[in-house]
Amino acid sequence: MLRNTVIMKTFHVYILTNKYNKLLYVGVTSCLKQRVSEHKQGFGGSFTSRYKINKLVYAEPHNNAVSAIRREKQIKGWARARKISLINKANPKWEELDP
Repeated sequence: MLRNTVIMKTFHVYILTNKYNKLLYVGVTSCLKQRVSEHKQGFGGSFTSRYKINKLVYAEPHNNAVSAIRREKQIKGWARARKISLINKANPKWEELDP
């Protein structure tokens, strides 16, 4: 007998920085661990690879892609100070998070 199983996929809005915590990158993904690994290997994109932005300092889970993308766009539209405030609330020491 087969059961109806619904697999919930979690999406993440995330913020990366460089080792000096100077540059910020906001992204969205359905597989945070894989995406952070890609950034660390230099395959994240031209901006993140050029400036070695690969330190995960913020991650926010979402139940669906629409809400994650909406939130990503919202955060991207914020001033730098507001993004820093968001990170400081969740990760005041800006420690690298484990995806």
